[in-house]
Amino acid sequence: MAELSTIARPYAEALFDSVRNDAHGLEYWSGVMSLLAQVSGMPDVLEAMADPRLSDAQRTTLLTGLVPQELPVQAVNLVALVVENGRVQALPQVAEQFELLRNKLEGTALARITSAYPLNDAQVAGLLQGLERKFGLKLKSEVTVDPELIGGVRVAVGDHVLDTSVQARLAGLRDTLAA
Repeated sequence: MAELSTIARPYAEALFDSVRNDAHGLEYWSGVMSLLAQVSGMPDVLEAMADPRLSDAQRTTLLTGLVPQELPVQAVNLVALVVENGRVQALPQVAEQFELLRNKLEGTALARITSAYPLNDAQVAGLLQGLERKFGLKLKSEVTVDPELIGGVRVAVGDHVLDTSVQARLAGLRDTLAA
């Protein structure tokens, strides 16, 4: 089976093209796609979508009914299309691809920051300022805490990863000693 991101890209591009100039705005659509990604990523939902007793229309109604807000026509049409093509499991990647398209249009990117300890707002802002200079983009942050890093941070911006964690340094030292 093809990589889910490869499957998701055409769906995301088609939706993006159809809502690019929508009155709701791209931020609204990012929220809609996030909700669809959350609902469609639930194991129980995926199991229900695979039930052969349900028709495509019933699957579409079920999936759209689980979203806690009324969906616009384009979103319902997207759900119907992925249901019809048996691609419901790709909806989280469709949302991710949609967000990448939005970021590209806006000249922004997502910085996934993982820290060994919680960071306060000033620390995140300082880190983002340095990263924005390095990448030449306006960055949005997503911060998580992972105590296994021991110390330091790991930052992923698109395909670029900057890892200054103690865990990475120890792994590098281990590799050097093993060589």
